[in-house]
Amino acid sequence: MQITVHRGAKEVGGTCVELTSGDSRIVVDIGMPLFGDDRKALNTYELQKASTQELREQGILPNVEGLFEPGAPIDGILISHAHMDHTGLLDRSRKEIPVYASSGTSKMMLAGKLFARQVGIDAKRHKTLRPEQPVAIGNFQVTAFSVDHSIFGCLAFLIEADGKSILYTGDLRMHGRKPGMTRTLLEAVSGRNIDMLLMEGTHFGLPDGQTVTEYQLEDQITDIVNEASGLVLASFSPQHVDRLVALIRAAKKTGRTFVVDAYTAYVLHLLHREIPVPVADPAEGLRMYFPRYFNDRSNHPGRRPLDERYSDARIELEEILASPSRFLMVFRATMLKPDFNDQLPPDTTCLYSRWTGYLGNDDWKATRLALESSGGHLREVHTSGHMLSTDIPKFVEAVAARCIVPVHTFEPDTFANHFDNVLSVTDGQPFEVAVPTWPRNVLHQKQT
Repeated sequence: MQITVHRGAKEVGGTCVELTSGDSRIVVDIGMPLFGDDRKALNTYELQKASTQELREQGILPNVEGLFEPGAPIDGILISHAHMDHTGLLDRSRKEIPVYASSGTSKMMLAGKLFARQVGIDAKRHKTLRPEQPVAIGNFQVTAFSVDHSIFGCLAFLIEADGKSILYTGDLRMHGRKPGMTRTLLEAVSGRNIDMLLMEGTHFGLPDGQTVTEYQLEDQITDIVNEASGLVLASFSPQHVDRLVALIRAAKKTGRTFVVDAYTAYVLHLLHREIPVPVADPAEGLRMYFPRYFNDRSNHPGRRPLDERYSDARIELEEILASPSRFLMVFRATMLKPDFNDQLPPDTTCLYSRWTGYLGNDDWKATRLALESSGGHLREVHTSGHMLSTDIPKFVEAVAARCIVPVHTFEPDTFANHFDNVLSVTDGQPFEVAVPTWPRNVLHQKQT
């Protein structure tokens, strides 16, 4: 089995890995890069508008034969989860290539397509992967495992061919709301003699930030909401279901009505039959607000199921502003001018649970000024969706693979500070899974 890391060997985001066995080839993730060579964030919305040819000229498209243009066919594309840095180039790929992903990932991509200008999966291409149920793709056997990340439906992949096995972690963590997923994965691979571990290492190169668990973060959020005297706004990705659950629970604990926007209401609409989350319903303490930008687009494709099923949950801004202390409201900075006319109610608190880099954007600078003018403030409440730097070595040691290949990291060499069976790879350069000088099932953790 041969592997080529086309993107992700030395960067966070834009992940794309090709595996070859005989005449079979699969691609794992097909992401839009997040950062340039200088590690400054790229404008991914602008990149999405670019033509395929422009993306090729800019070096954004990975050079995989038959993936974006004619050539030897790819047998399938595996999608680990619905974040754009793993899916963002899917719409540029050849339409006849099947796409393997969980049902949850398909739903999150649909919500992102309808509400956030992201990429969806064509239903005709989608092949549903079910955790712990192996599927054959060409010469490969692929077994998916659920993992805990900052979006619903995430998978790791155990990929076997030619008598070799690799474990691709995708993005995952050990401090989320579902630690049992990690235990199940580690139990499944224990004793299986994994030849190669393709391990995400986001926090080798990026700071861990706050290292609390999702449950501890929920307690922090609840305390802030409980102490707030005015309107509480919450800015986060609606696809981050763990954070969404924490906010719903905080609202209930503090006696506030949770006001979701249309995007968040649609995510709940898609997921409530899969997991125990409420839908927009006053009886559940949830109301639904249609931001101005959404009302101005009456033909929006995501509107029909919301209009038809949840009309009783509708709330207008006038009701919220009449009694702001009664509400915890989903908010995005683009709502400040059209919805609030650049003026927030007195003592507004904004819970910010996104990448801190966005705070440097003009819309967030304006929002912070409006918060200050209201006598309120912004509170950062966040914990990473990625494995913390202290947990990465623990996970690697538990898998006990013959060889470790770092991916999704700016500093792959940091792995070599902990283990001596780390294979340094270069984007676009193929390598074989077999590493005969390293015996099976022997840990190579460095002694300190």
